[in-house]
Amino acid sequence: MSSTAAVCDLGLVAYPAAHALQLALAERRRQGGLPHDLFLLVEHPPVYTLGRHGSRAHLGVDEHFLRARGIEVVTVERGGEITYHGPGQLVVYPILDLRRRRLGLHDYVHLLEELMLRLAADCGVVAGRDPRNHGVWVGDNKLGSIGIAIRHGIAFHGLALNVDPDLEPFAWINPCGLAGIGVTSLAREGCRCAMAGVKARMPRHLAELFAVDPRPLDRDLFYADFPLPPTLP
Repeated sequence: MSSTAAVCDLGLVAYPAAHALQLALAERRRQGGLPHDLFLLVEHPPVYTLGRHGSRAHLGVDEHFLRARGIEVVTVERGGEITYHGPGQLVVYPILDLRRRRLGLHDYVHLLEELMLRLAADCGVVAGRDPRNHGVWVGDNKLGSIGIAIRHGIAFHGLALNVDPDLEPFAWINPCGLAGIGVTSLAREGCRCAMAGVKARMPRHLAELFAVDPRPLDRDLFYADFPLPPTLP
């Protein structure tokens, strides 16, 4: 039997604000103030994020270079190493009660990968998994990444799928801490599906993979209940 889950497209959100929002939502979900699981769809202005075991040694440019391009570096509690987020990349942040869903970590990661594989297939792109690193790949090129955190059984952070971002900033890091790999996007692999088209396919896959009844949640209504932290951009 499927359970209700809200799906909200927040558009472009600065990473620090989205991070603070996730922390607040995860705690509310734990306390019962958020009655349903939630999937947030976002894009971010250019930013590098480091996971809890991440190292700046995988960042190949200095602070002056980053400041000149307006790119922040943020360390957060998700798993994984360094990655890049920017416009044209679809980021999905599930706020999920894994205990209620009886989902273990391995199975949850597998579902997030499967979601990206299906979205890519919708666009005519054949992707796969790779034992070197979680996420999805086209050959030796990374197409989508996963980095999650779990507190008190509530999962947050999530996945990032390259739809049509500027790929150059990936060249300034060792993506996911891996040297000598490439990064690709749906657009580079020949997909002509715009971001809106990829997002439109999301509810069907969420329903099938997570056994949910995905209900769209208007962004204005969402912010009425969960405003962005006022001190953050």
